[in-house]
Formats: sequence, structure tokens, C-alpha cells
Amino acid sequence: MSKSSRREKSNCPISYSLDLFGDRWTLLVLRDLILWGKTRFGDIQASDEKIASNILSDRLRRLEGRGIIGIAIDPSDARQKIYTVTDKGRSLTPVLLEIAAWGASHDPRTGAPDDFAEDFYADREAYYEEHRSRIAGLFEKQNEA
Repeated sequence: MSKSSRREKSNCPISYSLDLFGDRWTLLVLRDLILWGKTRFGDIQASDEKIASNILSDRLRRLEGRGIIGIAIDPSDARQKIYTVTDKGRSLTPVLLEIAAWGASHDPRTGAPDDFAEDFYADREAYYEEHRSRIAGLFEKQNEA
């Protein structure tokens, strides 16, 4: 969607963000790519939520179209694609961590460690930096492969 088309709908930055990643499946795909470092279709599809293949294909195409991810052919198997997160996509890391901490603090049944939300809220910047470093390491490994 062009900037002018979006403005016709709404010029609100929250509306823009929701248009990009405001549905359940897109957020879960972003979680898998950004926080868990998954790079292959089958690995993403194997997550507990069991996203349907047609929905996953659609969300990956949308994310690529918006510059959030890149898609490359696996050099070891030309039938496979490798999904990588762009700098623009990695900039969503704090958003995903905030959502995760909020969910963990309001639903004790999540799979998050018991102290995750408390530790996160105690020092967000340290948590962001820890995850940035970990995620950077994942992406360096991806680029080496």
C-alpha cells in the first residue's frame, strides 16, 4: 500500500503498524523469525500454533513485500527457501518483547519462564541488548550458511 493510499485510510502510525503486523498469524511468524531464529517454512509451520501452509505462505509474502524479511534460495537445496529478517524487521524486536512480557505478566499459563516479565520490566534496555546480541548471532550464522 502506498503512503498516499494509507493516508486515505488513516494517517495514524498505529494503524500503519496494524496493517503491517496486526493479525495473530503475522505476529507469530515474526516471533518465530525474529525471536526464535527460524529460517525455514517447515520449521515455522511446526510451531505449536500449527499455522496452515496457505496462511503462512501469504504472511511470508506480505512480510517480504513490506521489506520485513528477505527470501533466498537455499544453496544446499534449491527447492528450499531461507527466510531472513531485514534490519527493518529486526527493529520490531522490542515490540515483540513488549508483547511477550505483557502476555506473560497477565497470563500465568504461558510458557514463559516465571521471572521473564519481572526481569524484563526491571531493565528493558538490558533485555533488549541481550536479545539484540543473541539475534545478531543468529543472523550471522544464517549469513555464513
